[in-house]
Amino acid sequence: MSAVQSRIAAHRHGENVGLYSVCCSNEQVLLAAMQVARHYDTVLLIEATSNQVDQFGGYTGMTPAQFRDYVLRLAQTQGFPAERLILGGDHLGPNAWQKRPAAEAMAHARELIAAYVAAGFHKIHLDCSTALAGDPVPL
Repeated sequence: MSAVQSRIAAHRHGENVGLYSVCCSNEQVLLAAMQVARHYDTVLLIEATSNQVDQFGGYTGMTPAQFRDYVLRLAQTQGFPAERLILGGDHLGPNAWQKRPAAEAMAHARELIAAYVAAGFHKIHLDCSTALAGDPVPL
């Protein structure tokens, strides 16, 4: 059972549990988050947004696999156990390509989601509510 699934099961059994996330690619922020998670003996959910990390590099210049490797390297330098890391993709969908025709934007979105899943991201937040070129306004 994954860390996310165990928290869901604990919640269903009436336990007071939660899971916070850190959505940042800054090295110092991630290192601090790992220190806090280690101090409180919790798992750490680190999320990347669809603009931050995508199959073309996003604004960080990293693909999902590169972001995963980056986070794992940071964890190793901190002595933070990789099994306590959960990677998440936030707002995955066509957002970055909203000025493109729907067929093109959605093709990119499918590739984006596949890249996150293939890189081992466990928490996948799909957000396909963005109006695309040619869509009626309001959507």
